[in-house]
This record gives sequence, C-alpha cells and structure tokens, in this order.
Amino acid sequence: FSTDQEIVDLLGDSEYLRNTLEKDGTENTEQALVEIYERLRPGEPPTVENAKRLLYSRLFDPKRYDLASVGRYKANKKLHLKHRLFNQKLAEPIVNSETGEIVVDEGTVLDRRKLDEIMDVLETNANSEVFELEGSVIDEPVEIQSIKVYVPNDEEGRTTTVIGNALPDSEVKCITPADIVASMSYFFNLLNGIGYTDDIDHLGNRRLRSVGELLQNQFRIGLSRMERVVRERMSIQDTDSITPQQLINIRPVIASIKEFFGSSQLSQFMEQANPLAELTHKRRLSALGPGGLTRERAQMEVRDVHYSHYGRMCPIETPEGPNIGLMNSLSSYARVNEFGFIETPYRKVDLDTNSITDQIDYLTADEEDSYVVAQANSRLDENGRFLDDEVVCRFRGNNTVMAKEKMDYMDVSPKQVVSAATACIPFLENDDSNRALMGANMQRQAVPLMNPEAPFVGTGMEHVAARDSGAAITAKHRGRVEHVESNEILVRRLVEENGTEHEGELDRYPLAKFKRSNSGTCYNQRPIVSIGDVVEYNEILADGPSMELGEMALGRNVVVGFMTWDGYNYEDAVIMSERLVKDDVYTSIHIEEYESEARDTKLGPEEITRDIPNVSESALKNLDDRGIVYVGAEVKDGDILVGKVTPKG
Repeated sequence: FSTDQEIVDLLGDSEYLRNTLEKDGTENTEQALVEIYERLRPGEPPTVENAKRLLYSRLFDPKRYDLASVGRYKANKKLHLKHRLFNQKLAEPIVNSETGEIVVDEGTVLDRRKLDEIMDVLETNANSEVFELEGSVIDEPVEIQSIKVYVPNDEEGRTTTVIGNALPDSEVKCITPADIVASMSYFFNLLNGIGYTDDIDHLGNRRLRSVGELLQNQFRIGLSRMERVVRERMSIQDTDSITPQQLINIRPVIASIKEFFGSSQLSQFMEQANPLAELTHKRRLSALGPGGLTRERAQMEVRDVHYSHYGRMCPIETPEGPNIGLMNSLSSYARVNEFGFIETPYRKVDLDTNSITDQIDYLTADEEDSYVVAQANSRLDENGRFLDDEVVCRFRGNNTVMAKEKMDYMDVSPKQVVSAATACIPFLENDDSNRALMGANMQRQAVPLMNPEAPFVGTGMEHVAARDSGAAITAKHRGRVEHVESNEILVRRLVEENGTEHEGELDRYPLAKFKRSNSGTCYNQRPIVSIGDVVEYNEILADGPSMELGEMALGRNVVVGFMTWDGYNYEDAVIMSERLVKDDVYTSIHIEEYESEARDTKLGPEEITRDIPNVSESALKNLDDRGIVYVGAEVKDGDILVGKVTPKG
C-alpha cells in the first residue's frame, strides 16, 4: 500500500484517515521505511535495506517476536470478522469466495444466530482479497477480508469498511501485515461505534498461568543458561576431540528448578488444617507473584468483583487483609482451558423449540458476552420449555428481563457462582456478603476433632468436597472388600467381560494412622467399609480427618441457646457447658515434630546426653539414659525434650 489513495481504498474513506494522511510527510513505502529508521536509530545512515532489516527483526523474526499460541488465539478472536460483524447491518452481500454464491444479502442485520449459521463461510474467507506487497518488509502476498457495513445510528446512511485478518493459522506466532491492517481498521471502526474497547479486568483478557507453564518457564531459563555455557566451551575447546559430556553442564537447569520449588512466591506449603483447607488451597488463584501485581500497587479496580467472574471465580471467598481481591478461588464448576482462560458450563437452548437441551457448553468470559443467559432457577415445564414469557437473564454484564425466545443458554446450577467452601454454607442467599466471606474462610480453620459429626443441615457439597479433597481414600476400580484393618483395606476387582462378571486383581489401600499434617494437626484415616461390601469406582473406602461416613464433618451438632447470660456472652464471647469438655466433644489431637542436630564444631563435636551442667534433676526427669524424652512422658511448656551439650571455647 504505497500511496495515499491505496490506503484510502483499503481502509475506507474517513475524516480521521484523511487528517492523518495530511500530517504524514511520506508519500510511498520507501520514504516511510527511511523515516521509521531515522526515528528508531537516530545518527545512523538511513537506507531502505537497513530499515527493512530493522523492522523485520523487530516484528517479523520468529526468534525475536513471539506471540505464543495464546497471543495468536487472542489476536484472531479480536480481529476476525465473525466477532466484529455482531449486530451490524450489511452494506454489501457476503459472498462465498470459493463458489461465488451469495450467502447473506445486503441490508441484513447479523445477529448472533445468523452469524453462527454463516460461521463456516466466514472462516473459509468470504469476501477475501489477496494483495501483493512488492518492495515492502515482507514480500509474501497478504490475504485480508473486508466487508462494508452501515455506520450504526447514522441518519445519512454512511458506510464503513470492516477488515479482518483472514484467520492466520495457529502456527503463525509472529504478527502479520494482515493483523496490522485489521488493527487499524478496528480503530477506525471504533470511532464509528463498531466494536468494543478492552476492559483489562475482564476475564476474557486475564488468563491463568498454571503449574505446568510456570515450570516450563523455569526450565526454559535453565536451558538458556546452559546454552550460554555450551557456547563458551565450544569456542574455547578443540572441536575435533570434544564430547557432549564435556560441553554440557546440567547444573544450571537443576538450580533453576530447585530455585522455583524452594523460593518462588507461587510455590507454597499446602494448608492441611482440614480437608476443606486442602481443597481450597489447590483451587486458589493468585494475582501476586512473579509476572503479577504487588499488593501495594493493586488498585481497587483489580480487587473488585467483575461481572465476568460469574461462574469462574468466587465473588465471596477471598482473604480479609491486604490481599483482598488478589487471592481468589475457582468456582464450583469452572475449568481452565488450554490457553489458561477460565470456562464455565451452560445448558444449551434449542433455538427451534426454545427448550433446554442436555447439551453442556463451556464458555470463556468473552464468548459468553455474545449470548443471552437465563438464570438456573428459571421455571421450566417437563419438556424443558420456559413457563414464563419474560425470563430474568444476563447479557454483557447487565441483569435484565427478555422474551423467552431470546435465550441462548441457561445456568447449570445456582451454586456455579461460588467456590466449594462457600457452597458448604447453608442458606447462603440469606447472608450478608461480608459475613459469608468470613464464614467461608473460617471453615478452613476448623481443626479435626477426635469424634467429628456430619452437619444435620448441609448443602449436598459435604460429600463432594470430602471425596475430592484427597484426604479420603477412594476406590480406584469397582470391586469387593476382602479385608479391613485399621491401617489397610484390600479390595478384589470385579471385571465385566462379555456380560459376565469375574474377579480380577487385588488392590491394596494403605491407611495413614496418626500422622502429622502440614498444619500440625492429626492426620488419621478410618475405614468405613466392611468385608463383603461391593464398592463402585471413586467410592469412599476410608474417612480422612474431619470426616464422618464420607461427609465433611468440621464440627459437632451442639444445642445453642440464643440468649443473654449475665453479660458473660457480651459481643463475641461464648459460654460453653462443662459437659462439652468432660465428654471430649471439642477435643482435637495436635502433633508437633521437633528436631535436634548434633554437629561437629571447630571446638569439637556436640553431644546428646542426659548429663547437662547446671540443670536440676527435676528438669531432666523426662529424659532417658540417652538424653532423649521417653515415650509416654507428659510434658508442658518449657520442658526439656533433648539434652545437648556444645563445647565452648
């Protein structure tokens, strides 16, 4: 596009473009290249060839400029016609470039359903044109798609050109000339009211970097350090006699991986106070850490609940302190796709019958913006049709009421909005959001009791949370229980072949007994099956801590009086019956581990012994002959557990 007229013909005539071209002093490609070079490299002699090389290395060299698969996916999503013609009125027909057939007539308004119908034609490059770019930075032909539409709300009936990037292949990781042209077109379209400006807090523009990707990045850093060492050794040593073992030193790679697990802000010790804390920690999302925000710089907008969090991130469960809104929890049904964007499930509406189908579609936040979604508790008849003519629904973040014929999807469940911990709160809809936040967080702090009790009033999530937390032992295959002990369960597999069931291998499930958890609580597993029971795949065989018969049991069902008692329960104070203490209702076991090392020092070796100078015999009463506390001793704060003497100079 070497002349002003060619640029106007391509992008469409507009006042903004004319004003830009008037200000521009260059008249062809070569002058433009020289001017760019002068601005980027002042003081160096500008030539067209140097300018081409510079631009190529800056934008089009795969080694220096890499959008990665996510970047290409987002660029195609933003710039392709199928996302930009939504609700636009055509000023020219859409033509299948392969057959020449008119697919959509001029004057048609392209709603979401019409766009879905012609999606295949748009993706096979309808209204496409190929330009030969001779003498430019990239000599390859460039394919773009352009369609004229009427400017919205314009009484004069002006038209504007919408240019798409013709969907470059996902393997194209560099920016292409078609991307640049389509980006400029998007900008001019915005000035005419077509398209949307980006919201940085929208979950369509925020992605998760999962464990695998973080590890991959660390590995890449280690490999690049190793590459530097290899290059140095190759330049120094004799290439004829050298071997790969002499060249390669793997220590930088190992150091990089160890550094990530040992000291990264995103590598954390698992919370294990109870199974719910464990499950929540595994599903936590953080905006902090390397490549993220710092809590001092994070503004209110980042921390706030955004409409795109619906069904993806819990609006309730977040810390109360300086990290509020920066640490979040994945919602109950959410999943993460291959690009790191969070998806949530919706039930598809059959557009012909306006009835809910059993088809479940997972949508990302930006895909959801194109559809009208009904609430999960909308009234339906037995055929899945909406009973009400007007249905409460959401569209682009607005809660509104629309005709039932406009519905595209429906929520799968009311609890898809909240996280696993929040979904364990009964009658959540009656709670103030701030108190619900405290309740969701405090459940994770409950210590496992000796005699836990499942709640009388539950939400149905107790079993799911207990099973998925990893604290319970679940059956890997369908089978029959053959042997049950406190520390082991044996299950014989039942295998079905040709309609008959026969016995297979024996599965062995070891149980953890009175182990210390990461939080210093007692990690104990108890069998809940009997010999002869037939168990299905993923059925719970043994309760973990804070569980009763396969259900989450964080506390006890005690009788509570809502009353005053001589001011003893003023504000947050609670009076507790003496019987609760006597009967061990709220008794829990805590296990602490203490280590003592005897080292060799410069002045001689340290020694573990019972013979400690200047210490009374009563202070040593719990130690055995070796100087170590004996099993069964009852100790309290400040008692000596290990006697050790260190040589002093």
